[in-house]
Amino acid sequence: MELGLDNDIMGWFDEVSENAGWVQTKTLRMILEANFGVEYLWKWFGDINIHGMDSSALEALYTSLVPLASHADFEPFIQRIVDGDTSPILTQQPITTLSLSSGTTDGRQKYVPFTRHSSQTTLQLFRLAAAYRSRVYPIREGRRILEFIYGSKQFKTKGGLTAGTATTHYFASEEFKIKQQKTKSFTCSPDEVISGGDYKQSKYCHLLLGLHFSEQVEFITSTFAYSIVQAFRAFEELWRDLCSDIREGSLSSRITIPKMRKAVLAIISANPCLATRTETHCRELEKASWFGLIPKLWPNAKYVYSIMTGSMAPYIKKLRHYAGDLPLVSADYGSTESWVGVNLDPSSPPENVTFAVIPTFSYFEFIPLHRHKQGFSSSNIDDYIEEEPVPLSQVKVGQEYEIVLTTFTGLYRYRLGDVVEVAGFYKGTPKLNFICRRKLILTVNIDKITEKDLQIVVEKGSQLLSSKTSAELVDFTSYANVANEPGHYIIYWEVNEDDVDERVLSECCREMDASFADYGYIVSRRTNTIGPLELCLLERGTFRKILEYFVSNGAGVNQFKTPRCTSNQVLVRILNLCTIKKFRSTAYG
Repeated sequence: MELGLDNDIMGWFDEVSENAGWVQTKTLRMILEANFGVEYLWKWFGDINIHGMDSSALEALYTSLVPLASHADFEPFIQRIVDGDTSPILTQQPITTLSLSSGTTDGRQKYVPFTRHSSQTTLQLFRLAAAYRSRVYPIREGRRILEFIYGSKQFKTKGGLTAGTATTHYFASEEFKIKQQKTKSFTCSPDEVISGGDYKQSKYCHLLLGLHFSEQVEFITSTFAYSIVQAFRAFEELWRDLCSDIREGSLSSRITIPKMRKAVLAIISANPCLATRTETHCRELEKASWFGLIPKLWPNAKYVYSIMTGSMAPYIKKLRHYAGDLPLVSADYGSTESWVGVNLDPSSPPENVTFAVIPTFSYFEFIPLHRHKQGFSSSNIDDYIEEEPVPLSQVKVGQEYEIVLTTFTGLYRYRLGDVVEVAGFYKGTPKLNFICRRKLILTVNIDKITEKDLQIVVEKGSQLLSSKTSAELVDFTSYANVANEPGHYIIYWEVNEDDVDERVLSECCREMDASFADYGYIVSRRTNTIGPLELCLLERGTFRKILEYFVSNGAGVNQFKTPRCTSNQVLVRILNLCTIKKFRSTAYG
């Protein structure tokens, strides 16, 4: 980016951060005035005239009248919009586009309103994040980005609205083209590859064009870390075909989409020298288990950039393996509903990343959360006691919160379900650590296991596997089986080798069972009201089948996140069909 543009956007962020509390009050006023009189707000405000009201008084009135809500509360209103109701239900401006959540956890995709404001804030965030990255890792203008991005198919709802993933809408927007111009960095792949509609063919072309532009690539990126790891796992199998295409200036017959073939063949040309050099590197890398693949094949790459928090954390280890000594830079924090924060310190490792809240994007509230003391059992859905929500200006360092959003796109006091911890402040805006999704993911009895709890347990089992064998964990998920008494947890593993010592796998199962720290689980295991943990070993390629299942049912590859726990019976059926070995824990006798 040009230095002047960098300074302009960072100066803007400094200004809004310095006065974050006032900016939030003003942001809420803008949202409410823009959507004054919509059906959802009329229920609470009635004929109260908000236009002449003091901004602080309006903020206090809003948070006292309008209740906290979940997606389920908005579903009847959104469904009417889906079906073609054009009256001002959630927003005064007609909603013409809807985003779909991935639906990977419970198998049900959710609609979220998407407007021009959604694309504009995405562009603004990307520019801001790029400015901070360029201070630490300057990149050469006019060069390339190897982006593993995939536009999924858009479709029309019953009411004629365009629906698809948020990333698909963004890649199809003017803002995506503007982003490349503003940041002076251009993706290796043309639109025909990004929006080709077949992620396997797109992935092959991304890799081929990435190699074609290998000397120009400044960094490697994707929305989620999973997509980068998945692309390079595929590269381990495809490199010979890719080298053949580079040598001949041809394109594999596996690429069957005419527009994609035409666009790629218009870019590449025969390059025997590059093919020979790439083949030599790949043979060396194969012997080294592909350690340092990225810097070896893309010698001018400065870093790898992606979302690496939450459910993406388990892929950091493999990403580091591919990246060698290249830095991993955690991308920014957001959701389908709204962007939340920006990573101001790109040199910070992903495990320590914090996100500074951008106070103009939405109106943010924070529900203080306190964990129950060990030994306390409650009927709550999780292990938290809640307090009343507080505004952004009143959060405290070290306190955990659930985020609540009021957005320009028609969501009012919407519980996001993310648990964050305030790590500090950048001027007047809080810096957040992402802790986990609040939604409880495993429970059989009085046990309450979160996604983070499960990740810690699986990491211990994975470390034992790596220390005693040459195998490594590829991916995992879990299921609470309550079909029989007593119910028990099942953890499904896919590993990268076929013949793993069964004694080691049995040890891994026992280690994981003994590693759950939740008091309710420990007591339940001791009293046999929860049965022994079951470890199911999956055949290789199972998680690829799961991805293909979700993509075939409308999920976008960019949004796909392996569900760490599932209640989706179709997914459970796939997992059980692909199970090749089972182990039961001997912990607790």
